[in-house]
Amino acid sequence: MQETQVIRSLSALAHEARLRIFRALVVAGPEGLTPTALAQQLSIAANALSFHLKELSHAELVSQEKQGRHVLYRAEFPAMHGLLSYLSDNCCQGAACAVEPNTQPCKC
Repeated sequence: MQETQVIRSLSALAHEARLRIFRALVVAGPEGLTPTALAQQLSIAANALSFHLKELSHAELVSQEKQGRHVLYRAEFPAMHGLLSYLSDNCCQGAACAVEPNTQPCKC
């Protein structure tokens, strides 16, 4: 992952509402969520939600798919994993990391 993309991703996530939106989409998994479901679940006004989804899309952290009259938003798991890999790359001075990894594998 390029540094410019890392900065764009971190900037997008550095806002309380966008972080909550992204986490909700991660929890939703590949099925994703509609803006209506996100707005109701997170108690975010539709116009604010639209702005935040646009920022997350610009950072390539979420994707959108039109399904009939609805738009479905999904977390971009490869981008998320790329960001996490970039942040943890070369940790522990290149040795095996002393931090215990998550014992439950991600099903993404």
